[in-house]
Amino acid sequence: MTTLVTGGAGYIGAHTVRALKNASRDVVVLDTLERGNKQAVLGTKLIVGDIADQKLVAKICRKYKVAEVVHFAAYKAVGESMTSPMKYWQNNVSSTLKLLETLQAQNISRFVFSSSASVYGTPKTSPTTENESTNPESVYAETKLAVENILKSLTAGGLNSVSLRYFNAAGASSDNKIGEDWTTSQNLIPRVMRALLDDKFKFEVFGNDYKTPDGTCIRDYIHVEDLAVAHVKALEYLESARNTLVCNIGTGNGTSVTQLLEMAEEVAKRKVPHTIGARRAGDPVSVYADATLARKVLNWQSTHDLRSIIESAYNWHSTHPNGYR
Repeated sequence: MTTLVTGGAGYIGAHTVRALKNASRDVVVLDTLERGNKQAVLGTKLIVGDIADQKLVAKICRKYKVAEVVHFAAYKAVGESMTSPMKYWQNNVSSTLKLLETLQAQNISRFVFSSSASVYGTPKTSPTTENESTNPESVYAETKLAVENILKSLTAGGLNSVSLRYFNAAGASSDNKIGEDWTTSQNLIPRVMRALLDDKFKFEVFGNDYKTPDGTCIRDYIHVEDLAVAHVKALEYLESARNTLVCNIGTGNGTSVTQLLEMAEEVAKRKVPHTIGARRAGDPVSVYADATLARKVLNWQSTHDLRSIIESAYNWHSTHPNGYR
């Protein structure tokens, strides 16, 4: 039995590949390497290709006896999705439909989907449960919700799935072997690290006039290794329960941009150079998780705190300023 990981050479995908292998699962990775890095899979079998290539996916499924899929392959930059919406609909939704069609033809019944807490938009309440109404505020979030809805409709045809609504993945591996490439990431923590370590980088905070205690956005930052383990737990759930599920994956703690900058300054022992700019389109005000369902149903909970996240990120970026290059 093999687990196919699409987008497994990306940031979260690569950490999940390691977690799956640590759980003694056979893994094969499919990635275009457009935004992934072959070095990140650390020797795991990697096939360079597109999930929309149905002949290729079918061949992989037969050759490696694929029994389950963890699906990361997608574009994920909120800002880019607002300026290039068609690119996101085609890649994140249309290509995923082709992947799912192929998997059904190959009688694969277990599927874990990399979704996002951005489907909630700005929730009415935080911490946010899975019962919160969805109100996406970016095209990226719209595409994630669209795939969730597709997966729900496919349950009747025998494809059982877990859609993991990630909050904000951050940090790097504890052994400093894999992490995020700050040259391609739009995520906050890599940009903070770059501001600390690259004198030429101009770091801008997107807005300080939100209705929060310090005026900056509030998010739930989860260590990428904790997030990776959640995918293993989701596959274990599908092996036993065989029910489609949507589940939050977060710590339950909200951290503002200002608080995150203060922690980064503590770890680095220097100020984070930055300017304050305008709000970014598609950014919700405050989003952090109620992760009760993940704890009860998946037997999962986070184990790292914010300092651990910042320390691992700082160690990684200090020693890998050019990512894997």
